[in-house]
Amino acid sequence: MTKTTKSVITRYSDEELEEFKEIILSKLEKAKADLIMLTDAYTNKNDHDTNDTSPTFKVLEEGNAVMSKEENSKLANRQEKFISSLEKALIRIENKSYGICRETGKLISKERLKSVPHATLSIEAKLNRPVSK
Repeated sequence: MTKTTKSVITRYSDEELEEFKEIILSKLEKAKADLIMLTDAYTNKNDHDTNDTSPTFKVLEEGNAVMSKEENSKLANRQEKFISSLEKALIRIENKSYGICRETGKLISKERLKSVPHATLSIEAKLNRPVSK
């Protein structure tokens, strides 16, 4: 009588890691381009000010510009975090630890990693976490 054991896959193959690496590099390139655009927007590299307009319009326009700068600054900070997460994912690929849930130790599904390549938690682990406010 032979006993069959189901082998448990503990990491993705080198070919799969290479596929994820390509996805991450593509997202990283786009994210860096977006960051440059956002940074340019809140540092006013292409400043079109209101020096030649009426005082009332100028006050309204400047208030709007300040709000826009703040929003672009927040978006740029968020983009920097995203870039950092993607770069950390590349390091995990090099270490061959990419795709392993940091809470359960199980593989994160390919579908999840293809849509969120910087994920470090499986859906199971993410759903079991307490909701933060």
